[in-house]
Amino acid sequence: MMQFYILIGVISLVSWLVSNQLKQKFKKYSQITLRNGMSGAEIATKMLADNGIFDVKVISTPGRLTDHYNPKDKTVNLSEAVYNQRNAAAAAVAAHEVGHAVQHAKAYQWLSLRSQLVPVVSISSKFSQWMVIGGLILGAASGNSGIGFYVAVAGLALMAIATVFSFVTLPVEYDASNRALAWLRNKNMVSQQELAGATDALKWAARTYLVAALGSLAMLLYWGMQVLGGRD
Repeated sequence: MMQFYILIGVISLVSWLVSNQLKQKFKKYSQITLRNGMSGAEIATKMLADNGIFDVKVISTPGRLTDHYNPKDKTVNLSEAVYNQRNAAAAAVAAHEVGHAVQHAKAYQWLSLRSQLVPVVSISSKFSQWMVIGGLILGAASGNSGIGFYVAVAGLALMAIATVFSFVTLPVEYDASNRALAWLRNKNMVSQQELAGATDALKWAARTYLVAALGSLAMLLYWGMQVLGGRD
């Protein structure tokens, strides 16, 4: 069990370091005022229009780093700071979220796959680890009946789906950032300094998803060895 706690500790530490660095980057680039004076909301609205998308609304949502695109109601949800502020960080986030709207409009295959996995992952993320642990405990208590093993394997299957989801998320996020930066550059929306800041900010944002995916894989492998390692 000590290996489990060490793994959790390493994953948590790396996640905290990347998250902390991301916050520092956004704080830094929030101080670079856009030369065009546009707010995040205005950036998002213009990028939507430039891509021929007129059925998506740009709205403000409470909180910090709560920005997201909702394909169900077709809304680009920007945190209050991003929605109102006029800096490189706000431009990067706003354009990135619109990047997801562009993916949706163009039926980007990875976004479609990710959306299909959401309902399953919402369930598997809640129960998978408990099923694995419960199965192991049940297996130890029931001897060779096999009931605990099959419960644990079912938990592993759910955990695997969540891991697949985390890796499918990577191309979705990287592609949205690439679309955002290409638009900011090609439409001459930002200066070179502003573009460099936006690029760096989105790079660190993407790394949070990478760390999450690797952490999910590490947990899957660990529990897989616990469940399957003892089998003949």
